[in-house]
Amino acid sequence: MKRAHASLALLAGLTFAGGCTQFPALDRTLTPELAASDYPALVPLAPVLASIEVAGVEPVQAGAALDARVSALKSRAARMRGSVLSGAERQRLEKGL
Repeated sequence: MKRAHASLALLAGLTFAGGCTQFPALDRTLTPELAASDYPALVPLAPVLASIEVAGVEPVQAGAALDARVSALKSRAARMRGSVLSGAERQRLEKGL
């Protein structure tokens, strides 16, 4: 129960501390040209969403490609864990040349 109260007090303290933040000076940041310009044209959202869906990624294919890449990287990592030296090279180094 003490943890719940402590967590709640911490959350409240952080929330109230955020209210004391100094905001950047945004007054007079608009240039006169920008203030005099027209608003951007509004476009319907349906064509934008349709173009995204057409060019979207197929989840099943993307998942299969990711799984293949993961397995390839795991096998590469397993190969890299092996010894770099052959048995003869290791014996030669142990002898001192």
